[in-house]
Amino acid sequence: MFCSHCGKEFLTESNYCPNCGAPIAPVVMERGSLKFEIKYSPSYALLEAQLPENGHITAEAGALTYMSSNINVETRTRMKETGIWGAIKVSLLGGETLFITDYSAVGGPGKAGFVSAPLGDITHLEVSPNKGYIIQSSAYIASTADVKLDTEWQGFTKGLFGQNLFMLKTLGEGDIFINTFGAIDKHELKAGESLIVDNYHLAALSDTCDYKVRMFGGLKSTILGGEGFITEVSGPGEVYVQTKNVKEFVDWIWRYIAPKVGSRFAFGRRR
Repeated sequence: MFCSHCGKEFLTESNYCPNCGAPIAPVVMERGSLKFEIKYSPSYALLEAQLPENGHITAEAGALTYMSSNINVETRTRMKETGIWGAIKVSLLGGETLFITDYSAVGGPGKAGFVSAPLGDITHLEVSPNKGYIIQSSAYIASTADVKLDTEWQGFTKGLFGQNLFMLKTLGEGDIFINTFGAIDKHELKAGESLIVDNYHLAALSDTCDYKVRMFGGLKSTILGGEGFITEVSGPGEVYVQTKNVKEFVDWIWRYIAPKVGSRFAFGRRR
C-alpha cells in the first residue's frame, strides 16, 4: 500500500502511515457477494461485513456490535455444522458458546459489525478444498455459509496442542475471520522451513503444514521456568502468530489483585 499523504509504500495494516503518521482509511475488500472492512487494527480491530440483499454471514454468538435495521437475525446451535456431539464438544472442550448466529440482509443491502473479547487484531482467511486452515477454537469470529468447522479432527478431539487449547480444522469453501489477542504476525514457510511457536501464541496454520507438539525444554524447565507446550511447524504453508499471550496476561493481572483478594478473605474470616 501507498500513503495518500506522503506517497511512501508500507506493508503494515496500521491505521497510520509509519513514515508520516497520516491516518489511513480502511480498505474495503470484496470476495464474491461479500464486502468487508477490518477497522481499527491492530489493537481494537472490528469486522464490518457489508451484505447484498439476501446475503448472509455467520458469527460467534455475542460478537455483534451493530447492524443495519434490515438485518434478520437467527441464533441456532452449532449442530448444523457439527452434529449434536460436535456442538457439545466445541462448547465443553473448546470453551466456546454452544450457539452461533446467522445474519441476513432483507429487502436491500445491509451491514453488521463484529468484534471478539480479546483486545487485538482480526484477519481474513480464504478457504478452499485445496487450502484449509487449523485455527485456535477461541479465535473464530465469523465465516461465510459454505465454511464448516471440523470437530471430529483429532487435533480437537484429543486436545493435541495441550494447555486447554483446542484447534478446529476448516472445511468447504469461502471466507473465515479470526480474532487474536494482540497483533497478528504472519509467517510464510517454504517447503523444508520450520518455525517453533509457543502454543498460547499460535492462532492458525495452513493444513498443508506438518506440525509436532512437545513440551518446551523438558519437564524440569517446564515446571521451573513456567513454559509449556510448543509446536514446531514445517512448511509449506502459512503460520499466524498472536503477539500476546492470554495466560501470561491473566497471571500478570493476578499478581496485583491476589494480595487484595487474600487480605479481604483474611479480614472476612477474622470477622
